Formats: sequence, C-alpha cells, structure tokens
Amino acid sequence: MRQVSIALTSLAVALSLALPGMAQDRTLSDLMGQLAQPDARDVPGIQAEIQRRWSRSGSPAVDFLLKRGEDALAQNDLLRAVEHFSAAIDHAPDFAEAWNGRATAYFLQGEYGLSVADIRVTLALNPQHYGAMTGLGLILEEIGDYPRALAAFRMADALNPHQPAVTDALDRLGRMLSADA
Repeated sequence: MRQVSIALTSLAVALSLALPGMAQDRTLSDLMGQLAQPDARDVPGIQAEIQRRWSRSGSPAVDFLLKRGEDALAQNDLLRAVEHFSAAIDHAPDFAEAWNGRATAYFLQGEYGLSVADIRVTLALNPQHYGAMTGLGLILEEIGDYPRALAAFRMADALNPHQPAVTDALDRLGRMLSADA
C-alpha cells in the first residue's frame, strides 16, 4: 500500500512539473479555439496566456514601453499612457497590443474617433483580438450605432464567450433592437 502511495505521489509530482511545459506547447490558435468553447475549462488561465503572448513584441524595449503604458493606464494617467503606447508603435508598427493599448487610452479620454482608428489597426494586425472588438462595440453603442455595436459584440462573443460585459451588452442591445423592429 505504501508503494502505491509513493508511486501516486511521484506521478502527481511528475505531472505537476510537466503540465506547465505542456501549456507552453499549446499554440495561440489552440488557446483561441479552447477559449471560444462555451464550456472551456480554466478560462482565466487561457485568457492570461493569450494576453501574455499578445503582449510580447519580440523586443524587450518595446515590451517595456507597453508595460509603461499599461501602468500609466492603471494609474489613470491617460496622456502618459498615450505617449508610451505611441512610442511602442513608432518602434514596432506591427505590434497589435501597442495599438490596442493606445485605443484604450483614447477611449478613456473620450476620443472615440482616435480610438476607432487604432482599433481598426489592432484588428487588421490581430483579427482575433476580442478586447479590441469589445472596445469597438462599446464605442458604437456610446455613439448610438446600435446595430453595428450589436454586430461587434457578437464577433467578440464568438471569439470569447466568457465576457460578462459582452453578454450583458448582447442582451441589452438585442432587447433594444427587437423592441424597435
């Protein structure tokens, strides 16, 4: 009995050591496919891994600028956030997450036109960016373009059906538009 217990403990330790490496073996496409499943397990873990991968530009300097922009956003220093994200974009114009960060800062400033312009670039670089699609839906709803907002939220939901704010928006806009019909 003791040998079975030792064997099970050894197996558990081996699996716990192997699983992080196994998680690294999943491609971004695999992660997005898992996230799109309504019954996905470990949604927070999958989202965190996707975000971690999206946040890597391939350049430590650009990643640092992204982090500085995110820190400025967290401190509600929107002008500084725009500066850091703009610097990241200048150095790495194909880095979708820098564009998305600046779109978020512009959104929070109420600069919807600038935000939508950056969201368009974000989505051109990363069509699976459910956060950018959600942001687009929020802006479209804010400016009263409810049918297009609903379409944007539907696309965000198809990519990631685990966003309560998107689910709420779909319900709200669906009711609103069906009442208007």
